[in-house]
Amino acid sequence: MAKRGGFPGGMGGFPGGMNINKLMKEAKKMQADMERSQEELSQREFENQVGGGVISVKITGDKVLKEIKINKEVVDPEDVETLEDLIITCINGAMQKADNAANESMGQFNIPGLM
Repeated sequence: MAKRGGFPGGMGGFPGGMNINKLMKEAKKMQADMERSQEELSQREFENQVGGGVISVKITGDKVLKEIKINKEVVDPEDVETLEDLIITCINGAMQKADNAANESMGQFNIPGLM
């Protein structure tokens, strides 16, 4: 007598032996792990320096600017553009460090289409 209704392979199963309950449990664990990784990243600070250390910045892993330090020797009222360029370069470098850390941290989850 043939089975009526239900999934092939029994209750909660998919063809090939996959179990929906096991899959859901793994997805919840992965979500919790990802949230923990994001929280840890947001607590980290990333520092960058330019011009031999005359300008330094610190940002958090979620890209909140925490600190800018400028050596007064680099401040030249006749050349503000260079100072502005150094600040932008320094901040962008710190953000790149945070992005690299985020990609490294989240890359462990290897979910196609997510990153």
